[in-house]
Amino acid sequence: MTQQKTYALPNTTTPGSNVIFNPAKCNGCNHCVEVCQCDVYIPNPVKGKPPVILHPDECWYCGCCVNDCPRPGAVYFNWPVQQRAYWMDKKTGKILRDSQT
Repeated sequence: MTQQKTYALPNTTTPGSNVIFNPAKCNGCNHCVEVCQCDVYIPNPVKGKPPVILHPDECWYCGCCVNDCPRPGAVYFNWPVQQRAYWMDKKTGKILRDSQT
């Protein structure tokens, strides 16, 4: 029996990625692959590396991957520009934004 290779080519139609993995914190446990409701990710063939984002345009930004991650800060959203939140702290006047970077 011959061995077959399977290739997965990520869909890169958008200029950015819907989520960002922090390789210093992500241990490649693939929990986000299991909980993603849209099957956006596939496990990385290299053990210990973050999952491959196969279909970034299909992400619903539901939060399952970020909220259920056992390693806080390993994965976070790269919100589309129109959905990024900005607000001002009334006491300091400092402009804040919804970001983990």
